[in-house]
Amino acid sequence: MNVGFVLDQCSAACEPKYPYIQEQGPNMVHHSEKNFKQNDKLLKMPGKLDRGPVEFKSRVVEHEGEIMAIATGDVITVPQTMSILGGVETMTRCGFRRLPVVDAGSRKVRGIVTSGDIINFLGGGDKFNLVQVKHGGNLLSAVNESIRSIMTTQVTTLPDTSSLRDAIDIIKGKMIGGIPILHQDQSIAGIVTERDVMTVLANERVTCTVEEIMSRSLRVTEPDCPIGKVTREMTKYRFRRLPVVSDDVLYGIITTTDIMKYLGSKRVFDQLETGDIAEVMALPVRTLVSGNLYTITPDRSVNQAAGEMVKKNAGALPVIEDARLIGLVTEFDLVNALSRG
Repeated sequence: MNVGFVLDQCSAACEPKYPYIQEQGPNMVHHSEKNFKQNDKLLKMPGKLDRGPVEFKSRVVEHEGEIMAIATGDVITVPQTMSILGGVETMTRCGFRRLPVVDAGSRKVRGIVTSGDIINFLGGGDKFNLVQVKHGGNLLSAVNESIRSIMTTQVTTLPDTSSLRDAIDIIKGKMIGGIPILHQDQSIAGIVTERDVMTVLANERVTCTVEEIMSRSLRVTEPDCPIGKVTREMTKYRFRRLPVVSDDVLYGIITTTDIMKYLGSKRVFDQLETGDIAEVMALPVRTLVSGNLYTITPDRSVNQAAGEMVKKNAGALPVIEDARLIGLVTEFDLVNALSRG
């Protein structure tokens, strides 16, 4: 089977470049970036081939300051005073998975908000307390809290003198998908993502196949699983995406970005009658799975997989063999494979 379309999209937004944007006021955007127990199951479908361990030869050459050559320099950022809804709308509009939060004047990074923080806030984890406890479950009220109330304050950054290897080491070591780059005065200079690094490494020739690097034991969900359960699963296991499987058939993939867009596009408010977040989080996850899903076969090369992800603007590709889901290959897997020495 060649890479093809299934029903739904595994789409992970890349960070495009945008022209200068500035809005006046305290919230200005700165241009600088069924029983349901059966749903909690592991799908283990090993492929036919077993080729043993994989050997890699690193071709990554270090050059001081080269990180700025691949980073997005014109970063969309927001101030700490911006509302949560305002931040999510910005991320949705621009197609971002993450958004640095900075001081309005100095542009020094004070935190970062990711799609993972948003699903945590919507019911996935501790940040849900803001909605459930402080606002009594009223989502309409909670989204007007400042974005600093849910941002991650311990931000991993890199100086603008860093090399590509420095970024690779952080991505692999800390499993961080986006790293703000700072000037010497600690103001933001850019941001580099897994996608940026993978794109650069895509031409590094390796001899392994998708089957050799893919994740084989997948936690999956079902189309009728409530959105709230999915957010808890994603937050607990730090997943950005979950395959949606019905009767062992791949229905689609739900991503943190899909759930975030539900809030950012304000579709979530169309479902509210009382304002209680429980109304929307009880909806089946199939209501958020949309678009086109791109897949790949286990025999394809790692380089082909990287090329397909860049071309299709996808953050992961389900691996299909004999019409069965046998694994998942992500941007992280490819960065790891293409750069491993």
